Amino acid sequence: MRIDVLTLFPEMFTGVLGASILKRAADPSLHPDGQVPATYHLTNIRDYTHDKHDKVDKAPYGGGPGMVLQCQPVWDAVQAVEAQQPDIKPLRILLSPQGEPLTHQRVEQLAAQPRLLLLAGHYEGLDERVIEALSEDGGLTQISIGDYVLSGGEIAAMVLIDAVVRLLPGVLGDEDSALHESFSSDLQGGLDYPHYTRPAQWQGRGVPDVLLSGNHAQIEAWRRLQSQQRTSQRRPDLLK
Repeated sequence: MRIDVLTLFPEMFTGVLGASILKRAADPSLHPDGQVPATYHLTNIRDYTHDKHDKVDKAPYGGGPGMVLQCQPVWDAVQAVEAQQPDIKPLRILLSPQGEPLTHQRVEQLAAQPRLLLLAGHYEGLDERVIEALSEDGGLTQISIGDYVLSGGEIAAMVLIDAVVRLLPGVLGDEDSALHESFSSDLQGGLDYPHYTRPAQWQGRGVPDVLLSGNHAQIEAWRRLQSQQRTSQRRPDLLK
């Protein structure tokens, strides 16, 4: 999967994309055939402004606080990035609190795409006209990671990238890891069961006996029951 990120602050992504699972997903040395599950391409929207002072934002019409990203640099950046690999049409995504909620089911759908183009706005957001133009010209999906407002779309884009990339084949050490976790179909969309590891006793707290029994059928039944109970107690809305 190719992941393009259009942002005013590409330096924010360096640490996140260069560590842990996201780093391994894009490291050719860790994949024998040389085919990495993901590649990341960061583009600074400011590189596409026509302003002699490299400005990309202006005060909003009608007054009010903050600044608004202008149409021209955003539009030109999207067109230029898409032209870098024209044979793969990207799914364009604008990270916005006004977008559809990012759910596990939506993440699974995104993980099946060959290319994502993530547009991270900033300040008061984008001029509505470029949002309309991108929507009409190839489509634009708006996605929100929660009912709150961030300083910009960069952190939201990192969240989406992490959620999607870990589901790509060959990324996780154990392919079954993503099959048995919160919101997965294996748990019927519910919450994960509790996990334990060594030592068997810690500060007077022990591991449930069933997990030490070696009876895999009983362990599986216990885990499913725990998942159902946790979902009922903590997220009853998921049972619907």
